[in-house]
Amino acid sequence: MKAIKDSNGEIKVFNSTPKNWGAVICGFDTFSKEKLESYGFYDVEKPAIKDSQEYGEIKWDSKNKVFKYPVKNKTFSLSVSELKAQKIANLKSIYKSKLATTDWYLIRSQEGVATPKSILDARAALRTECATKESEINSLTTKAAIVDYKLPSFR
Repeated sequence: MKAIKDSNGEIKVFNSTPKNWGAVICGFDTFSKEKLESYGFYDVEKPAIKDSQEYGEIKWDSKNKVFKYPVKNKTFSLSVSELKAQKIANLKSIYKSKLATTDWYLIRSQEGVATPKSILDARAALRTECATKESEINSLTTKAAIVDYKLPSFR
């Protein structure tokens, strides 16, 4: 990613270097880093962020000759208990979907076909895992920690 500060002082960000710029009709994107910098194009640093954070307005760091996105913490209108309830509801929905893939074994068992022990054990393990994760969520004390808590993905 490259950026340039225009004559109005506004920073323009480019996902890729443009093919042409100013008097350069083509091949601008093949210029060396040094040559691009002579035109005012510099790298952009975009740090990794958590779900509880967001990017601020891009700034020029003259000391390091790079454009940077500052990181700031998000504010949340929901309370800690509301965020926990929301996260736990999402957690249970994920595990419900995973358990649903083997529900047919249980339905079939009502018709007299035994459910394999491996399926029963796997379902029990999923329920235990879900309960453990729910306890972990309930032990969190800050909004950021709750928002940043990663739910499992069974895809």
